[in-house]
Amino acid sequence: MTDPSPVVTPPRERRTPGLLVAALPVVLMLALMIVGTLCFDLDPVVLLVASCAVTGVIARWLGVTWNEMLTGIRSKIDAAMPALLILISIGMLIGTWTLSGTIPMIVDWGLRAIQPSWIVVLSFLITMVVSTVTGTSWGSVGTVGVALIGVAGGLGVSLPLTAGAIVSGAYFGDKMSPMSDTTNLAPAVAGSSLFEHIRHLLWTTGPAAVLSCVLYLVLGRTQHADGHAAARTQALRTVLEHGFHSSLLLLLPPAVILVGALMKKPPLPTIIVSSAVAGILGAVLQGFSLQQIGASASTGFTASMLSGHGGIDPGHLSAAAGTLLNRGGMASMASTMLIGLAGFAFAGILTETGCLDVLMRKLLTRVRRTGGIILATSLSSVATAFAMGVSYLTIIVPGQAFREVYPRRGLAPKNLSRTLEDSGTVFVPLVPWTEAATYMSTTLGVATMAYAPYAFLNYFGVIIAVICGYTGLGIARRQPEPTTTEDPVPAAA
Repeated sequence: MTDPSPVVTPPRERRTPGLLVAALPVVLMLALMIVGTLCFDLDPVVLLVASCAVTGVIARWLGVTWNEMLTGIRSKIDAAMPALLILISIGMLIGTWTLSGTIPMIVDWGLRAIQPSWIVVLSFLITMVVSTVTGTSWGSVGTVGVALIGVAGGLGVSLPLTAGAIVSGAYFGDKMSPMSDTTNLAPAVAGSSLFEHIRHLLWTTGPAAVLSCVLYLVLGRTQHADGHAAARTQALRTVLEHGFHSSLLLLLPPAVILVGALMKKPPLPTIIVSSAVAGILGAVLQGFSLQQIGASASTGFTASMLSGHGGIDPGHLSAAAGTLLNRGGMASMASTMLIGLAGFAFAGILTETGCLDVLMRKLLTRVRRTGGIILATSLSSVATAFAMGVSYLTIIVPGQAFREVYPRRGLAPKNLSRTLEDSGTVFVPLVPWTEAATYMSTTLGVATMAYAPYAFLNYFGVIIAVICGYTGLGIARRQPEPTTTEDPVPAAA
């Protein structure tokens, strides 16, 4: 007698979420993150994992299998892996640039030449130029941003204000540089071309940069050295001058980054080469051992490595010197990596549920005019920044949802690509539980909620974009495409 055939459980039927169910994962995640971080000071990683668990339960109720959830998670992590690798390499870059003396030399120059009233606006302008040339906001903050925040600390200038100016300048280049990944991604998603996208961004990012510069100039003029600033600055300069040998050769590591960016070389090998050059300079010019070079790249440079250099006692360094020198290393990016992985897991599960599609369709039914379309795109991108915390997704998710809407309303695709860049991309570093915000706060030593109010450019872009939408200024139009029965909204006014 043969064994009976095994019982095969039929696959569970997938349900389409209603509006309330579709909004539930996002609302619960936001509630967990806001209450957990602001009221109870809980680790954002734990809160994101809890959000993943809640979303997973909702996904199972909707009929999404565990394997389908894993597929969604893997797809998000696969897409973000190049950025994660660059993140780790920037930690190595900061550690080796400190060991080589590159960052200490730049800080010393700044302490010599810059007055307290000018450091804020110069922080904005310098990071703006560097990020535009290199195409990376994170790299700009991790290199010149570290040096500038060190100068501000030595001069006794407000660190939150300076950090806000650095973040603003860094994200100017993130939006405008043809070498930036998001600048290339936005037109690709929207269906426009790279350089028409950049030219169109001038309508919003140009005025935003001018307004930000004026504000930083005005606020910077209120910054004056206190009674202890001169002694603090001199103490820091003494450490830098005696602890490190200064030489123009120390400009080689930044030169490698600049040349690599201009030659459009991949950022990861360029950063590794720059770190290697810095390590060699640390051995040749500063006299550090191979073990210290490896430690700087792995766990970060520490002030204790200066023991025996120029008669410096690492145990009696000032707080400003300790903050400047104890930094970098691949291990310093561990918390940022964990937040990124947890955020990608949440985004992957949420995408598999179909909740975002439901929310986007509901939003599109209420759009009537050009201003409403721009506003809806901006809100969708900002909401994605809060819910998913990944710059790429703030472009991809609303970009896919609105890609067909703009031509049907008689709007050129470059309006969409510009709005995507003006919104979610620049809001991600202002949301405390995101990978970008954790990186900025860790690298600059200033909490996200402290610098966020001063990151003016990150707000002005989206505000000006919405104003342009409602006034028609800077809006590129085209012949509307024929509408279909699925398109409930007429051509925009």
